[in-house]
Amino acid sequence: MKKLLLVSVSVIGFTGALFVQTYAQNRVTSLPAGGTPLVPDSQVNGPVPRLPDGHPDLSGPWLGGGSNADIEREGGLKAGELPLLAWAKELRDKRKEQDEPYVACLPMSVPRINPYPWKMVFSLTPKGVTEIYILHELGDAGAHRVVYMDGRKHPDDLLPSWYGHSIGRWEGDTLVIDTVGYNDKFWFDSRGTPHTEKLHTIERFSRPNFGTLINDFTIDDPGAYSKTVQLKFTARRVRQDVELMEDICTENNQAGIAGGYRLNSEQR
Repeated sequence: MKKLLLVSVSVIGFTGALFVQTYAQNRVTSLPAGGTPLVPDSQVNGPVPRLPDGHPDLSGPWLGGGSNADIEREGGLKAGELPLLAWAKELRDKRKEQDEPYVACLPMSVPRINPYPWKMVFSLTPKGVTEIYILHELGDAGAHRVVYMDGRKHPDDLLPSWYGHSIGRWEGDTLVIDTVGYNDKFWFDSRGTPHTEKLHTIERFSRPNFGTLINDFTIDDPGAYSKTVQLKFTARRVRQDVELMEDICTENNQAGIAGGYRLNSEQR
């Protein structure tokens, strides 16, 4: 009985600490130290698959391709190069990582990624791609994006939201996603880099080879930045047999009892 009780307590403790531990391990980089199987190096430079309409197939799963710990460094800038206005820099510097909305199971938004796989899903019709859905494994509170590819414009009466309103188009082999209508609640990174409701982002996704996805990312936010910011993120292709898991943050159910994993005295 004591053995079973000890193991049960250990499992509960592991489950409760899993997100915090994983989050802490990934403060330094956008990518985890290991655990998600990427395609082997021998396949990275392979040919890019194509959609029926001839455009590159950007569907995942992918790992990386956005900010996580420090958008300035991860986006290719040197320390101090991010052109934050004085109030925005002061706000970032006084924010504490444990106060981030994402840690409280709220959406991470754009261009944020977490150390788990994500993918694009294309809605194909005889006329081509009409919508793109962007899904994240650890994405809470309605964390999916819809990118409208049917030629519509941004509405004039948008209510600020976590993911804003996204419209897309192809420029040759590059997928361009234009998004406005963000709220100012989410952080660009766990460092606390802020923005305002004036935020306008442009993502340019290109796939130079089978195993690489480039996100050339533009921030236009005159409320928090003195000029337009150009960043670059790179994602790596995850093995095709890897599936996105259901991971509900408030249940902490990727591992442990809530996720269906149980230990007993014989499995110690």
